[in-house]
Amino acid sequence: MKHIRNILLTGTAVLAMVQAYAQQEVMVSQYMFNGLFLNPAYAGSHGYVSSSLLHRAQWVQMDGAPRTSMMAIDGPLLNGKMGLGFSMVHDEIGISRDLDMSGHYAYHLRVGKKSRLSLGMRAGLSVYSARLSDLQYWDSNDPVYQNNIQNQMVGKFGFGLYWYDATSYVGLSVPTIYAADGSITMNAGSALDHYFTQHYYLQAGKVFPLGEYLDIKPSTVIKFQPEAPLQADVNCNLLYKERIWFGAGYRTGDAVVGMVEYQVTPQMRIGYAYDMTTSRLRTYSTGSHEVMLGIDFGKDLIKIKTPRYF
Repeated sequence: MKHIRNILLTGTAVLAMVQAYAQQEVMVSQYMFNGLFLNPAYAGSHGYVSSSLLHRAQWVQMDGAPRTSMMAIDGPLLNGKMGLGFSMVHDEIGISRDLDMSGHYAYHLRVGKKSRLSLGMRAGLSVYSARLSDLQYWDSNDPVYQNNIQNQMVGKFGFGLYWYDATSYVGLSVPTIYAADGSITMNAGSALDHYFTQHYYLQAGKVFPLGEYLDIKPSTVIKFQPEAPLQADVNCNLLYKERIWFGAGYRTGDAVVGMVEYQVTPQMRIGYAYDMTTSRLRTYSTGSHEVMLGIDFGKDLIKIKTPRYF
């Protein structure tokens, strides 16, 4: 029985590592309010400066589970023709630590009378570390485990497209098209060609009015990475009296999600999401927690009348 238990624990650990590897880019449940983390073309898509702070504790009670802290700010330039943004993400997964700092630039083109198409670019720098000596391994001569990786600098570049109007959006992005990660792969000898891989995101959302006090917004993010199964987040949020969002969603192969967001003032909003794990990891984890604080600057000066939908 003890031998069988060890096999099960090993299999679960391998499954967790596979999911973590496929999760090199940020994964958040409240993506519909934090578009810059997924798509650089989101920068400047509002008529004011927008910022957000987010912390995610994933797979609580599991050793080495991901912990992610994020900050983002963006705003328009030249009457909305361009947008600039900056993001910072600190990610902990197992033995690895990654601090990513990125600048975002977007150019917005008018498409018809009420919609725009934005083309965005991202350029950033990651500081990556991995305590390989903390791993348990059998081949003491394997070059992958010979040296820890300490504060290796990795340049990253990404691209995105984002179409939007007042109540809907569609986006396509590759946050990391290219990563100059030779300093990391060199540490592993010939074991790795690239460490940071390309992830593809398709995002979409639409708001429908249901009455004087209620709006509904279905949204989705479809994620593709060649070395992992296709994954989709499907969500539906209800907005009550333009102040409170109630939402639920499903992430294929991973979790059922519940979330709530409250517009404290026209400039400040707070949010919380809970992921109830549905995969085999649920035996070892009590789920994932995510908290968010958003602050908008200048929204009162331009007299925005409609609520912030995304």
